Amino acid sequence: MNFLTIGHRGVMGVEPENTLRSFVAAQQAGLDLIELDLHLSKDGALVVMHDAEVDRTTDGTGPIAEKTLEELRTLDAGRGERVPVFEEVLDAVKTPLQAEIKDVAAARALAEVMQRRDLVSRVEVSSFHDEAVAEIARLVPGVRTALIASRYGPDVVERAQEAGAATLCLNIRRLTLEVVEQARKADLRVIAWVVNTQDQLRLVRALQLDGATTDYPEIKRTARFTA
Repeated sequence: MNFLTIGHRGVMGVEPENTLRSFVAAQQAGLDLIELDLHLSKDGALVVMHDAEVDRTTDGTGPIAEKTLEELRTLDAGRGERVPVFEEVLDAVKTPLQAEIKDVAAARALAEVMQRRDLVSRVEVSSFHDEAVAEIARLVPGVRTALIASRYGPDVVERAQEAGAATLCLNIRRLTLEVVEQARKADLRVIAWVVNTQDQLRLVRALQLDGATTDYPEIKRTARFTA
């Protein structure tokens, strides 16, 4: 399989994260996948935002879960961008997506959209939460899933297998050869995040990983020439 470059929340190093502007920039940069994050609004919309609260990335305050979509639409998500919903991203870009879900409730809402719009081949679903990975796999037959981990040991491989994930998305700062070898034995793909420097990219290529999640579109260009 070719080495994959994945745009982290679009290209959040240069554009407001998780906005249509950022996703379109990632597509224009030729990144292979676009990663985004999903939360449910008070009225059940699949809102694209990383944090559970709007404070860091918008001019508003408070939890997403306590705001309706109409209320979220009034917020500035950076450079005049509005907070998008998942369906808008599907329409704005054609690049395959990696959608991170935060809980089982989001898994169920995403499953409904995936089935309605026949997205099994276009959308990979990821989560830090084993139960959310297992739930989306149960609800959407054939869906590709990934388990994300920040603090982990070799047991993360067994966790991924039990959840039915085909891919591990692992924090590069804790990545070890032992974990990579265990993952290979289990026939799991391994993606590293967040890969933003040449040294990190060299490590990824030395470990022969399947891809890298990055904040910067330049990684796409340099990854081709890094042995």
